Amino acid sequence: MVSDMKRNKTFNTLSQEKLLDHKQCIAFHEAGHAAAIYLNNKARHLPPVFFQIMFKDLNNGSEEDIIVYQVTHDDCIARVQGGRSIESLPSPIDTLVHETADNNNDAMTHLTKDYMLDFEMDIINLLIGPLAEAKHIANTDDELFNHQLVNLKALKNYGGNSDLELANKYLQSFSACKQQQAEKLDELFAVAFNFITDRANWTAITKLANYILDSNKNIISCEEVVTLLDH
Repeated sequence: MVSDMKRNKTFNTLSQEKLLDHKQCIAFHEAGHAAAIYLNNKARHLPPVFFQIMFKDLNNGSEEDIIVYQVTHDDCIARVQGGRSIESLPSPIDTLVHETADNNNDAMTHLTKDYMLDFEMDIINLLIGPLAEAKHIANTDDELFNHQLVNLKALKNYGGNSDLELANKYLQSFSACKQQQAEKLDELFAVAFNFITDRANWTAITKLANYILDSNKNIISCEEVVTLLDH
């Protein structure tokens, strides 16, 4: 009887520790995505893009909740709602770029350039979410964090399935050529990786992740994120 009580106590402790680890991963994932949306727009002197971070309540989470998290992480537990500069994707963008260049229309060229910047930034912000989770785990485990260990394929191990799925939808509208899609994704992944490894950006992400964990809210508003990161 005493042995069973000890076993149950040990199991419950391990379950709570596992749940806490997962909540921290979720917090860093969503903090990375949200901080990227705000900081990247601010760096480009653009108007803020509305977004909010939404979470499902895991305070009373069971072992079953943890298993569900492992299978469908960001789809069922947390997500950034909004935050994209482009909601409706044209197809294909490379045709638009070539036609604009051929017509030699300065106004259209400027609009196309701005559109491409927004297009690329949306993808970069999506990639920063799983990268932030990966860096958090590497820091926690005292492991290296570099391009060789954490590449595009590895993002699926850090809740990045839906992020990559949406990024690929963007890329399909970018070009019908698979090689051009892959090259563009590699290019934008490098930008996202550099964002994560920037000390000031990582400090901001960590600050927001800790706020998410401490506040224990189901919804973090855009205004809260802006206030926190600006001060």
